[in-house]
Amino acid sequence: MSWERLKSASKRTIGTKQTYKAVTRGQAKLVYIARDAEKHVVKDLIEKCNQQGIEIIYVDSMRELGKTCGIEVGAAAAAVLE
Repeated sequence: MSWERLKSASKRTIGTKQTYKAVTRGQAKLVYIARDAEKHVVKDLIEKCNQQGIEIIYVDSMRELGKTCGIEVGAAAAAVLE
């Protein structure tokens, strides 16, 4: 799993709601979604990414995604912003 783009991003979002807002505004370049996130939590985000043509990278766990983003809790989604 390549985390470099997320780790080195100067601008990023963490969390489903903030990531969804960034996708809606056209600010997200790349979205990360945890495979173990509850489906109803990420469903709308996945649909919006597909509509906008934004690449989704699926990662193994929320815990791993949160740790990569530098937070102590899990994260269902994150995005690299323009």
